[in-house]
Amino acid sequence: QVQLVESGGGLVQAGGSLRLSCAASGRTFSSYVMAWFRQVPGKEREFVAGITWSGGSTYYADSVKGRFTMSRDNAKKSVYLRMNSPKPGDTAVYYCAAGRGSARVARAYTAYDYWGQGTQVAVST
Repeated sequence: QVQLVESGGGLVQAGGSLRLSCAASGRTFSSYVMAWFRQVPGKEREFVAGITWSGGSTYYADSVKGRFTMSRDNAKKSVYLRMNSPKPGDTAVYYCAAGRGSARVARAYTAYDYWGQGTQVAVST
């Protein structure tokens, strides 16, 4: 089993920068596909970025491609989301997720087995 704890959220100005972190517990962290999702009230949880177990491949939603960067450090059992040039439309609760069922990064939230509690990101103009 994996427990995930996000941190690093807060208020950021549009055009600024923010880094989210997700710390995991569990022995098999390095075998999990990891992803970041986000959600605003009244909308479905949305895929933001995903990374394979080795960190060799990353995938992004079109809306954040070129602005956000996801990385992982298996030795530290952590994943990160660097948010550059955030926009007000990026305001949401951001969740870290771990998936064990496949080596591929899935964009559907139903493919993930473990979730963090979420961290709020608010982007001001």
